[in-house]
Amino acid sequence: MSDTLPPLPKPQRQSDGPLFLELGPGLGAGVQADEPCLRADAARNRARLLEAAARLVAEHGAAGVTMEAVAAAAQVGKGTVFRRFGDRTGLLMALLDHSEKKLQTAFLAGPPPLGPGAPPVERLRAFGVAVLRRSFDELELQLAAEGEPSRRFASAPHLVRSGHITMLLRLAIPDADCELLAKTLMGYLDPALIHHLTKQCGMTPARLEAGWIDLVDRIAGGTASY
Repeated sequence: MSDTLPPLPKPQRQSDGPLFLELGPGLGAGVQADEPCLRADAARNRARLLEAAARLVAEHGAAGVTMEAVAAAAQVGKGTVFRRFGDRTGLLMALLDHSEKKLQTAFLAGPPPLGPGAPPVERLRAFGVAVLRRSFDELELQLAAEGEPSRRFASAPHLVRSGHITMLLRLAIPDADCELLAKTLMGYLDPALIHHLTKQCGMTPARLEAGWIDLVDRIAGGTASY
C-alpha cells in the first residue's frame, strides 16, 4: 500500500454550473495527466480509507472515527490519512459526500417538486423536507462533521443550499432581503438544532417537516398543501 496520496482538493465555484462538494480524488504534486496508474492507485487508497471509516461508524458510531483508528483499520500510516483528508472533519465530510451529491442532484436537476418545474414555494417546501429526512438518517455523522463556524458556513454544501434557497426566495418574493431570509431558513435545517428538537425536546420528524412547511408558507406565501 502506497503511503503517498494526493491532497484534498478545495471546493471551487464554477461559473457555468452548480457548486458541488468536491471530495473526490485529485491530482497531487508531481502527478501528471499521463500517469493513470498513479491516479488509479490514489483512488483505490481513498476508497480503502473510506471503507475503513465506514466500518468504524457502523461498529462504534461517529465518535469512533479518528485519524488513528482509520489508519489502523486500513493498515496505513496515520500521515497517509492526514495527507488525503486534511483532518477528521475532512474525513467525515468525505463519508457524507455520496448522499450529499444525491441530494444536490435531486434539487438541482431532479423531478419536481424538489427539482425544477414546480413553483418556487413548492420547491422550498420539498427542499426542506428532503434535507430534514437526510439529517434524520445521518444526524450523528453530520454533527461530528461540523467544523468551526468559519469553515462550516463556507463549505461547499452550505453554499449550494444557501444559494438554492436564495434563488427560490427571489422568485417567490423578489422585493425581500432574500439572502438574509435564506440564512434564517438554513438555521431551521441545522443538524445541531435538529438534534436538540428530536433528541432533547422529543419532537417527531413529522412535526419538524410540518413546521418547515408552515415556516416557508409564512415567509414566502402559498396555500397549496405539500
